[in-house]
Amino acid sequence: MLQTNLEHVTSKEHLQQIIESNEKVAVCCGRMGPMCIPVYEVFEVFGEKYPDIKFMDMEFDNPEAAVIRSLPECSTFRGLPFTVYYRNGKVVKATTSIQNAKQIKEVIEEVLS
Repeated sequence: MLQTNLEHVTSKEHLQQIIESNEKVAVCCGRMGPMCIPVYEVFEVFGEKYPDIKFMDMEFDNPEAAVIRSLPECSTFRGLPFTVYYRNGKVVKATTSIQNAKQIKEVIEEVLS
């Protein structure tokens, strides 16, 4: 289990339930490493700033994370974390590697505003 203050996605079914019951969802799929932790921290802050977006994490090494790892939008990714943004049940953007608050905010404004 990831050591964050975010709600954890625990299975493919759980993720499906979340994206079906929330218009806007952002999932950071990674590990507790130096590229992922900054993204989790931004997600924790943005969870308060953007209450209409459900910010979550998912453990990359969990077999259930194949639901994220196998997305066509993530097929060329080589770095962690994989960050996937959903709107109305569909993937609208996916990014990879470390990102700062400004970069994440730009994605939110582009696809979730």
